[in-house]
Amino acid sequence: MRILIVNVNTTKSMTEAIGRQARRFASPGTEVVTVTPAFGAESIESNFESYLAAVGIIDAVLKYEEPFDAVIQAGYGEHGREGLQEVLDVPVVDITEAAASTALYLGYKYSVVTTLEHCVSMIENRLKVAGLNTRCASVRATSTSVLGLESNPEQAVDSIVREAAAAVANDGAEVICLGCGGMADLEERVKQKLGGVPVIDGVAAAVQVAESLVKLQLKTSKIKAYARPRQKALVGFPLL
Repeated sequence: MRILIVNVNTTKSMTEAIGRQARRFASPGTEVVTVTPAFGAESIESNFESYLAAVGIIDAVLKYEEPFDAVIQAGYGEHGREGLQEVLDVPVVDITEAAASTALYLGYKYSVVTTLEHCVSMIENRLKVAGLNTRCASVRATSTSVLGLESNPEQAVDSIVREAAAAVANDGAEVICLGCGGMADLEERVKQKLGGVPVIDGVAAAVQVAESLVKLQLKTSKIKAYARPRQKALVGFPLL
């Protein structure tokens, strides 16, 4: 099978890191193809940038010319997943929802540790839309920017571990979800420092979910919510 993973930002080094993580957890015979949008922000840390990214990822996926069996949207708390589900028949997996749903199998409450405070409400809203918020103990920010995850990884790991430990001690969390696709390269170091607390990277979880849906021969329902959009003129859309 071929899984298409689309980064929500335009930083190609982050796309490569996401691809490395995905290939670590992909089954033999699964081809992972990464895609970077042609336009958008270098990192997504606001609703404005996220809405722009939603158009960018749809544009990037529709321009990909080879066949694929599933799509993973590699952005935490971002917009766009519903749009992709409308225009595609294959399964579309968002890393936010993949991580949170996986956490439910491992503990009663989970917490998300993300980058900046501005991203907290975005993640909370995405979890609410997905129906995954009732067992979320907290969403905590590390005050590390998305690009800071690459430029200063050791500091980033320390800040993630600090907030994760606080989530366990103070919020009742039993499982930690890494709340940014750019944290994929940091997963192992965070796990080592947190000891026995389960740590879930959304990219790794999304690969497993996508593979399962493909193996079960399941596709996105087109009955109501994710029916294809009605045909009409799209004035100035980047794909045209």
